[in-house]
Amino acid sequence: MRSEFYSFNPEITTEKIKNADIVWVIAPWLANKLKTKKFKNKKVLCSVYHLDESQSNRDDIENFKKFDQYVDVYHTISLKSKIQIEKYTNKPVIQIPLWVNTKDFYPIMNKIELRDKYELDRNDYLVGSFQRDSLGSDLSKPKLIKGPDIFLEIVKKLSKQNDNLKVILAGKRRDYIIKNLLDLEIDFKYFEMASTETLNELYNILDIYIVSSRIEGGPQAIVESATTKTPIISTDVGVASQILNPESLFDSNKPNSYFSAVPHTEFAHKKVKNYETPQGFKAFRSLLSDLYES
Repeated sequence: MRSEFYSFNPEITTEKIKNADIVWVIAPWLANKLKTKKFKNKKVLCSVYHLDESQSNRDDIENFKKFDQYVDVYHTISLKSKIQIEKYTNKPVIQIPLWVNTKDFYPIMNKIELRDKYELDRNDYLVGSFQRDSLGSDLSKPKLIKGPDIFLEIVKKLSKQNDNLKVILAGKRRDYIIKNLLDLEIDFKYFEMASTETLNELYNILDIYIVSSRIEGGPQAIVESATTKTPIISTDVGVASQILNPESLFDSNKPNSYFSAVPHTEFAHKKVKNYETPQGFKAFRSLLSDLYES
C-alpha cells in the first residue's frame, strides 16, 4: 500500500518523516514502531480498519486509546468502521475505501487457459478464500472474526451438491481451514506465497469468492473481486454493502442464508470504478490537502 501511494503520488510524498508535514500511519499497529517524538510539529493521519471490541481482546481498544492523543484525523475504509471508531475518539473520522491497483488486478478473458496453467479441471467448481483464518498465537485455532467456521459450513454443504468442488486458498495462516478440509475430505489447492500476478489469475479462475467474516474493516478481497469481475458473495461487513448488490450479501449468523445470496458481477464492477487507480487516490489527496491547510 505504501509503495503504491508513493508511486502514484510522488509530488506530495516523502519516505523521511523528518521532511514530512503529515505523517500517515497506515495501520495502527505501526504506531508501536514509531517514536512519538517524531510526531512533534506534524499532523498525524491514522488508518484504522476495525476495532475488536470482544472481551478476549481488550488490548485492541486500549492501544487505540493510548495512541489517540497523537492523532489529528482518523481514516477508515467502511461506514460501519467509522461508526464504531467514533465511539472511542472525539477526533474526526473520515471514511474512504482503499484503492485497488488495476495494473495488478484486472479481468482475464481466457479462463480455460488459466485453469490448464494451474492444472485444474475445466469442470471443477472453484471456491476461493484468500484471507487468513488462524490465530497468530495458535495456528490450530480459528480467528473467529474472519468466520472460517462459517466458510467451512458453507463449503461442506456445497460439496454435497457438487462432486467437483475444490477450494482455492491463498495467503498465510490458513492452518485451521486446511486441517478441517482434510478432515472433511474436501479437495483444495493452496498457494501460500502467491505473487500479485498469481493472485490476480486465481481470482479469474474462481466460480465464487466467499467472504464469511463476522467483523472486517475491508476486506480488500471485495474490491479485488469486483475489479477482476470475480463472482462474490459476502457477509455484510466492511465495504460489502457499499460495493456489492444487496442480493449478494448473507447473514453471518445464518450460514444457510448463503444459498439465497446471488453474485452480481457487473453491478460490483461498476461500483468499484471510483476506487480503481488513479481515480482511487482522489479522495485521499483531498483529505491530505485539507489536513495540511488546517
